[in-house]
Amino acid sequence: MNELAVLESARGGDEDAFARLVAPYRGELHAHCYRMLGSVHDAEDALQEALLRAWRGLGRFEGRSSLRSWLYRIATNACLRAIERRPQRVLPIDYGPPADPHDELAAPLTESVWIEPYPDDEDGLDAPEARYERRESIELAFIAALQHLPARQRAVLILRDVLGFSAREVAETLDTSPVSVDSALQRAHRSVEQRLPAQSQQATLRALGDERLGELVGSYVDAWERGDVEAVVAMLAEDARVTMPPIPTWYRGREAVAAFFSERVLRSDHPRRMLPVRANGVPAFGQYFWSEEKGRLLAHGITVLSFKGDQIHELTAFLAPELFASFGLPPELDA
Repeated sequence: MNELAVLESARGGDEDAFARLVAPYRGELHAHCYRMLGSVHDAEDALQEALLRAWRGLGRFEGRSSLRSWLYRIATNACLRAIERRPQRVLPIDYGPPADPHDELAAPLTESVWIEPYPDDEDGLDAPEARYERRESIELAFIAALQHLPARQRAVLILRDVLGFSAREVAETLDTSPVSVDSALQRAHRSVEQRLPAQSQQATLRALGDERLGELVGSYVDAWERGDVEAVVAMLAEDARVTMPPIPTWYRGREAVAAFFSERVLRSDHPRRMLPVRANGVPAFGQYFWSEEKGRLLAHGITVLSFKGDQIHELTAFLAPELFASFGLPPELDA
């Protein structure tokens, strides 16, 4: 059945037809909600709310815009309502200054203030009118920069620069004028560009090439699993950073990171494992540590790498075992 026939069936109350109608757009809508909210779980909630509203309002869809544009309008407004109800999400580097590696770690924050990693699956092709390519638009640095924008500026930048919608279409989505959209976009550009690195991770990875990247990732995993602090530290940039949400403590500089790893993270001879995944457009790993109590390796965190040249510039370890299911990783491993 073509989209029009499925649409008519859905309007007649056929829930299966509605599911088929929206299925091609679910992935990209979920990624859109993630960019808006910085959280996989918040994105899922917003998407479910948007799809429920779309189902209930399908009779009012007149076809003056495409179904995709109509769904994006509903999803964007669901995200704007969500932003009103919860605190801004950040990474630890935006929460406080770097710590001394010899001091105690701060207690994890229980409130949901942290950005979450995003499983890197294909959520749609790059829009030809877009300013950012698809994978650039889910990089952690970009997501973190977006969260500092006022909600409507955030929506404008994503809809215009990531998804390639016209100023008129964005104006209709946000119930404003194209002139206001253009003005908001200019302000958003100034704010975001101040926070983004000079080169995106996608450009860095392309410069490295697949073979060199594979060598670097393999060496890092090997050194980590062996507990070879010296080898791990040798791969780090001089200004490397380690962050560990939900713990607000973070470290900057190769020397500080070396002290933290040797004194706290890699000091035991117990087995460790890292399973490769992709998150936010870059290499990442599910990290497992040994549990004496269970005699098994338990999920510990999802670590996302970023590179500066052929050195690791940032290790963002999301210490949340509940995230492993989103990446298709098991909660436990045999030794």
